[in-house]
Amino acid sequence: MKCRLLCVRCAKTYPFQLMGKCECGGVLLVDYDLERAVRTMSKSELKERPFTMWRYRELLPVHKEERIVSLGEGGTPLIRMHRLEEQLSLKQVWVKREEQNPTGSFKARGMSVAVSLLHERGAGHAAVPSNGNAASALAAYAARAGMKATVALPRDCPAPIIDECRYYGAAIELIDGLIHQAGERIELGVRENGWYHVGTMKEPGRVEGKKTMGYEVAEQLGWKLPDVIVYPTGGGSGVIGMWKAFRELQALGWVNDPMPRFVCVQEEGCVPVVEGFAASRDTAAIGVAADKRRLTPRAVFRPTPNERVTSQPTGMRVPAPPDGGLIVSIVLESQGSAMAVSATEIAEAQRRLAGMGVSASPEGAATLAGLLKLAAQGCVTDRDRVVLFNTAHAQKYGVTAM
Repeated sequence: MKCRLLCVRCAKTYPFQLMGKCECGGVLLVDYDLERAVRTMSKSELKERPFTMWRYRELLPVHKEERIVSLGEGGTPLIRMHRLEEQLSLKQVWVKREEQNPTGSFKARGMSVAVSLLHERGAGHAAVPSNGNAASALAAYAARAGMKATVALPRDCPAPIIDECRYYGAAIELIDGLIHQAGERIELGVRENGWYHVGTMKEPGRVEGKKTMGYEVAEQLGWKLPDVIVYPTGGGSGVIGMWKAFRELQALGWVNDPMPRFVCVQEEGCVPVVEGFAASRDTAAIGVAADKRRLTPRAVFRPTPNERVTSQPTGMRVPAPPDGGLIVSIVLESQGSAMAVSATEIAEAQRRLAGMGVSASPEGAATLAGLLKLAAQGCVTDRDRVVLFNTAHAQKYGVTAM
C-alpha cells in the first residue's frame, strides 16, 4: 500500500521510512491513500479473510506480503461481562482479551509489523528496551524472521518474562534502573553495533500494529464505536494507535460515531499521564486539522522523576513516555480522563476478573480498577458502552493463585 509519514504536530510529510519523530519533535504516523485502499477492501470483503490483524493489510505499511512476519496475532475475542454490567448498572461492558495473542500480550501486534518492516529491508539485528512484554514479543518475532534480537530490561522485570525472552533466543541485558535507562543501553548498541531500534516511537510499525485493536473493536461491535475505552497506559502507543484507527475508519466512512472517550489508567507511583491530564484539562487548547488525521498537542506534560517512581514493574511503569503531550492531548480531545489506581486495587481487580474466568495481568486488571472508580464517580452511566483492554495474562507475572 502506498503511504508516507505525516507529523501530527506540524503536518510535514516524509517519504515512508523507519523513523518515528519529525524534526520538530512531533510523532510521525503513517498516512495512507485511503481512496486507493477502499477500492480493494470493503466491510463485506473482510468477512472472507482470516480473522488476524493482517485482514486489514491495505492499511498496514508492509509492502511485500511475502515478507510479513506473523505468528497469528490479532483476532482476539471481545467478550461481554454481564455480571459487571449488573453490578455496576452499566449498559454494556466488554473485555478485549489481548492476552490471547502470541507471546501472551498485545505487544505481538506491534512487533509483527515492526519486524516485518525490518524483514523487508534485510535487517539482521533488532533491539528494544522494555518493561517485559515488548521484549518477549520481539524475541519471538525476530526468531520467526531468522533475525537476532537484543532486549534491555530493568533488573526487577518478572522472571517468567525474562525466561521467555531467553527461550526464544534473545540476548538479554538486565539494567539497574528503569525503562529509559534500558533505552540508553539500546541506543549505545545502535551506535556501536548497528542494531535496529524498535522501541516505542522509534519507528512507525509498532503504532500501526497496535491500531488494529481499534479496527477489531469497531468490527466486533458491528462497525460501531464504544462510548468509553479504558486502557492501561505506559508508553501510550496503543492510545495513539487506536485514536489513529478510529480517525481512519471515520475518513473511510465505515463508522459515523464520535471518538470514544479514552480513559488512561496508571498505577500510583508512576503517573505522568495522570498528572499531565490534571495540569492540562482546564487550560489546554487542542488543535485538530480539518481532515482529523492530525492533532496539535497543547498539553502540559512533565516526566516523573526517577526518585518518585514506586510502582510495580509492569508495562505502566514508564516515567517518560516518548510523547506524553500527544497522549494527554488525545485524552482531552476525546473528552476522556486519566486516573491512578493503587497496587491493592489492581490486585483486587485481578481476583475479581479471575472469578469471571479472565486471566488478567496487572495492567489489564488496572482497567477494571479504573472502571470501578469511574462508576463510583458517576463518570460512566447506563447509557455507555465500555471496553476494557486486558493486555496480557496473569501467568506472565508469576501469578499462580490469589
